Amino acid sequence: MMKTFENADQRFMQQQREDLSAAFRWFARLNWHEAHANHFSVAVNDSGSAFLINPGGRHFANVRASELLLLDSDEPPTGDLSKTLDPTAWYIHSAIHRSNPHARCVMHLHSPGALALACLEDKTLPPIDNNTARFFKRIAVDESFDGMGLSGEEGDRLAECIGDRSVLLMGNHGVLVVGKSVAQTFDDLYYFERACQTYISALSTGRKLSVLSDDIAEKTARQWEDYGGFAESHLREIREILDREEPDYKSWE
Repeated sequence: MMKTFENADQRFMQQQREDLSAAFRWFARLNWHEAHANHFSVAVNDSGSAFLINPGGRHFANVRASELLLLDSDEPPTGDLSKTLDPTAWYIHSAIHRSNPHARCVMHLHSPGALALACLEDKTLPPIDNNTARFFKRIAVDESFDGMGLSGEEGDRLAECIGDRSVLLMGNHGVLVVGKSVAQTFDDLYYFERACQTYISALSTGRKLSVLSDDIAEKTARQWEDYGGFAESHLREIREILDREEPDYKSWE
């Protein structure tokens, strides 16, 4: 397995490591993690074949920048590395980075709201507020849950299922979000989970939903897409908090 990346700009690599580590720490704070399961990755070369990913068995709240593994989607893990990498992480992330050029960053969670929606027979997320409208007709849904994703075939299937969408609601499983950067993917995942929680909470009242018209929902979704710099400032502010309170997230020790 690849252990060096000689052509990478070191400052770029450091930022990718620190951004991804910050995402782990923040989702742990929000209690959206699954202990030491689930996985995030980010591509660090033009083709997307080389990517950073969290080692298996490491709690989100403990992940440090220096611990992220540098892998190559064309080189399956062997030897000692196979013992430190969650096999589901390898199969899912290597397939998506290999097959989906727009997926520079890939984040997979079993977050509470998204998982609740994924367990419903009708997995539609109707536009009932700003956050739910953000994802109007922009979600791919996987209705073919087949276990824990422990095969290359399952990884390829998920990569095909998400297609050119940024969000894949994984039926009976969780959510997978991809984006052009760590900041964009982090922001989309954060707001998708918030949207799911709002919808599940509204359903729990048993009262009729107030659903936006298609025109207003699409208008709102496009406004989100045109909101320049929003994702970058979101992650920047998260990192400022972590710099004060958990500076070891970017440790290189």
